[in-house]
Amino acid sequence: MRDLSKSADPLADLSIDYVELYVEDVDAAASSWVERYGFAVVGTGGSADHRGIALRHGKIALVVTQAVSEQHPASAYVLEHGDGVADIALRTADVEAAFDAAVARGALAHRRPERHTADGGPGVTAALRGFGDLVHTLVQRDPAAPSGLPVGFEPVPGADGEGAPDVGLVDLDHIAVCLNAGDLDPMVDYYCDTLGFRNVFEEHIVVGTQAMESTAVQGASGTVTLTLIEPDVSAASGQVDDFLKSHQGAGVQHLAFSARDAVDSVRALSDRGVTFLRTPSSYYDRLGRRVDLTSERLDDLRATNVLAAEDHDGQLFQIFTASAHARGTLFFEIIERQGSATFGSANIKALYEAVEVERTKQRGFHRR
Repeated sequence: MRDLSKSADPLADLSIDYVELYVEDVDAAASSWVERYGFAVVGTGGSADHRGIALRHGKIALVVTQAVSEQHPASAYVLEHGDGVADIALRTADVEAAFDAAVARGALAHRRPERHTADGGPGVTAALRGFGDLVHTLVQRDPAAPSGLPVGFEPVPGADGEGAPDVGLVDLDHIAVCLNAGDLDPMVDYYCDTLGFRNVFEEHIVVGTQAMESTAVQGASGTVTLTLIEPDVSAASGQVDDFLKSHQGAGVQHLAFSARDAVDSVRALSDRGVTFLRTPSSYYDRLGRRVDLTSERLDDLRATNVLAAEDHDGQLFQIFTASAHARGTLFFEIIERQGSATFGSANIKALYEAVEVERTKQRGFHRR
């Protein structure tokens, strides 16, 4: 074990390298990301027990993996949860030092550091346990190497993601996670104590008769943000409870993609077949009184159902997609920050009110 007191914190540089989703059909999943969200296939990989495809759009790197044998963990994952996020891979300059530091602070080891020799992939990897069935693969690459290709993947010749259709997506802003009741505080402590994250935002969200508690934690580099959510058991059962039931436990509820211009991205993605949740017209009737917007910008927001908030640092624009997941669990968010570094209390409530409208609509559909 290294003497960590003699060196800088090896966990201070953590950033997201890629997000891996376990899926039932890797070709269908990859095609959806390409056709609907404008991602480009940048690598492929696999072995006797799985197939994988790596995709990129802007700085966003995703990997979709299908088990072709019961021996691969994606097999059991998909049976229990359906398609979903199984790995949030974190890049660091020194995997061995980061792994040792995290474990020394109480992190749960999933896979000890391993060295690799394949060209184009990570030089060293390890893995730590996260929430639910999710793991964090620690990834060490050449500083000049792009993110997104796991061990054993081969890059697609000439594919760097630059030629993909530009729908204005830039990076991963945050990742939202649903936790079982009572697990929020312990999980906040876990990330803060073991990985050096800090608590950056807390919110009690009330939607009708249901409520939820939310805490955002952020890595020391400022580039990894997890929004952790648990149901408020003193209120009525609601959408977080539905997620936990359908997903069969804790998991990623949504990935939030930052955009250069949320309105432009919503229009471009809508043209490609992405469906977004709707916002009541009354929201926009009041919006101009609390956020400084031109009449043209307000009209654009109303036309695209994008929400807006403002704080002392700037403005924030957000919208959720409708879930296309078979179980109605995983969905996505488009978010544009013009200076604002928070999440906007009014926006959070309005976002989850839109989710509730969709949830009620789907329940009515299934009853027919």
